[in-house]
Amino acid sequence: MIHATAIVHPSAKLADDVQVGPYSIIGEDVELDSGCVVESHVVIKGPTKIGKNNRFFQFSSIGEECQDKKYAGERTHLEIGDNNVFRECVTVHRGTIQDQSLTQIGSNNLLMAYVHVAHDCVIGNDNILANNATLAGHVHVGNCVILGGTTAVHQFCHIGSHSFTGGGCIVLRDIPPFVMVNGIDHTPAGINAEGLRRRGFDKDVIMDIKRAYKVLYRSGNRAEEAVEELRKMAETTKEVGMMAEFVASSKRGIIR
Repeated sequence: MIHATAIVHPSAKLADDVQVGPYSIIGEDVELDSGCVVESHVVIKGPTKIGKNNRFFQFSSIGEECQDKKYAGERTHLEIGDNNVFRECVTVHRGTIQDQSLTQIGSNNLLMAYVHVAHDCVIGNDNILANNATLAGHVHVGNCVILGGTTAVHQFCHIGSHSFTGGGCIVLRDIPPFVMVNGIDHTPAGINAEGLRRRGFDKDVIMDIKRAYKVLYRSGNRAEEAVEELRKMAETTKEVGMMAEFVASSKRGIIR
């Protein structure tokens, strides 16, 4: 159902069961797959491709041009997977040609009110971005990540899967998988053990991840030395291998 006051561009492609609420605008080159619900006063611009069963709450702005001053009107894209929720006043911008011309959001994510996802960000699956969390350009977020309210992530940072940030956290470097970050002084605070238990991780695996954290943060090793130790541990626990390869590939350096 499309409300009589909504505006849908002739080139937009909407599945038959998509709902569009009052005063919403669906722009040129927007695709909405089945089950999507667009509440009132939402703006979605293209080129944007949106999967199934996504819900956009009022005053969200999706697929707008980015705020990068280098952007000069080039054709760039936004892609969104399935089963995501975009709460009130969420903003998501398209990519730039300085990267892959693409901002990408996976599936089963919850973006709470006033979250901002800047150009060229890549977000995986099953993440929660709490109120006012802000991702600068080119940020990558893995899977099953929780970013506490008002978390601010600097451009080009990478956030590893299953990590967690406290409210008010300022992220200036990469966060390895499974690591918790204190929201007060933005320092590592152990692993996200409770989150791992809730997701069904074996207790022995969690213990090995704790040991890996100690190698990375409490042994006095330089990053390169820690990676070598973690790779040895990864022979029996693949999750530790995730940590090792994340640290080895980090360009900004990991949070300390």
